[in-house]
Amino acid sequence: MKKFYIFLVVVLVGIQFIPLEQSSPPVQYDLIAPTDVKNILRKGCYDCHSNETNWAWYTKVAPLSWLTTGDVNKARKKLNFSDWGLMRASEQAKMKEEIWEEVREESMPPWQYRIMHPSTKLSIEEKNLIRSWALN
Repeated sequence: MKKFYIFLVVVLVGIQFIPLEQSSPPVQYDLIAPTDVKNILRKGCYDCHSNETNWAWYTKVAPLSWLTTGDVNKARKKLNFSDWGLMRASEQAKMKEEIWEEVREESMPPWQYRIMHPSTKLSIEEKNLIRSWALN
């Protein structure tokens, strides 16, 4: 059993040296929205859905770093508020509807993110602000 624990420690230390790029490219065309809406989106969405990711210390520790980096990369491909202005108006309107659907269904922010960031849970008032912005 002692050999297993030594092996486990060696593996956990060793995987820390696997290179992983956690980038925060420059913001090109950020979302333009009412201040209250943008603050809500910054609070609950921007960490994954923008180039303004706050790479906290625990996102640099493998294997958690692999999960968070993968999640952020996937999220940015789906929606990146830092490139919002590059989308056509029709795409922006469609994306706003999708944002509202995700918020309404409480699938965004994801539960695992809310565990680490409890302040991102949206209030009814915040949800209503998102709904009004998204559907108008």
